[in-house]
Amino acid sequence: MHHNIHAHVPYSRLAEHLEYAIAHRINPEVFFQGETLDMLVWEELSFLATTLHDAGLRTTIHAPFIDLNPGSTDSSIRAASRHRISQVMQAAALLRPRAIVVHPGYDDLHYGDNQMVWLKNSIDFWQEFVPQARQLGTVLAIENIFEKEPSTLKALLEAIDDPCFRHCFDIGHWNMFTVGTLEEWFRELGSYIVETHIHDNFGQNDEHLPVGEGAIDFLKFFPLLRSYAPDAVWTLEAHSTEHLQRALMNIQKFLAVHPPELAP
Repeated sequence: MHHNIHAHVPYSRLAEHLEYAIAHRINPEVFFQGETLDMLVWEELSFLATTLHDAGLRTTIHAPFIDLNPGSTDSSIRAASRHRISQVMQAAALLRPRAIVVHPGYDDLHYGDNQMVWLKNSIDFWQEFVPQARQLGTVLAIENIFEKEPSTLKALLEAIDDPCFRHCFDIGHWNMFTVGTLEEWFRELGSYIVETHIHDNFGQNDEHLPVGEGAIDFLKFFPLLRSYAPDAVWTLEAHSTEHLQRALMNIQKFLAVHPPELAP
């Protein structure tokens, strides 16, 4: 198994998938929804984190994102977003994730002429959390969602300019929303990539299909990823065990073309 492969799992289902993850050496990307964080039993999280670490598995975290926006023009929305990320940082102290994936909250339709306001608010917001990320030995990885091109994310990454604030490249979202080529995206943001979300679709819906079962050109993607971000975490965003198994099987043919450097 590629040592950098992680698989998406909601925290609410982590306990039931623990045995499978350990048996198959799959590092979990733990997704916390907002209400999950409010109901969290910290002793349970501590136990699960210790079990994973003792088994030699590593984690990443996917932060909550629905209705949140760190760059919002509304200070109440920024405050709600800050509260959620603070809770995630508390969870990260136990899980010790390699990266924490966060959403930017930007889209052209909403922001248009207010792009600079969003950028300023985002810079102020994330600069608060970068020192905590450094202290925890992790990286905040901002994911592309509705971005048609990389300029807003690049402006944010350049402004914060810190190794603890980097990029999570989601190939599925890129296929749905971005108008430029993969090469252009990697030229602009490839050096910032610390994690990638790997799933497939036909460009219309976020179908989260296993690799190679949609329209994305993975033969082009993997060489670019290896060239620009050889140490990136690969997270398979499969939404069922069956899809995860198919994704793990399908990915082998791309690995055969470009065999990964395996962990010792």
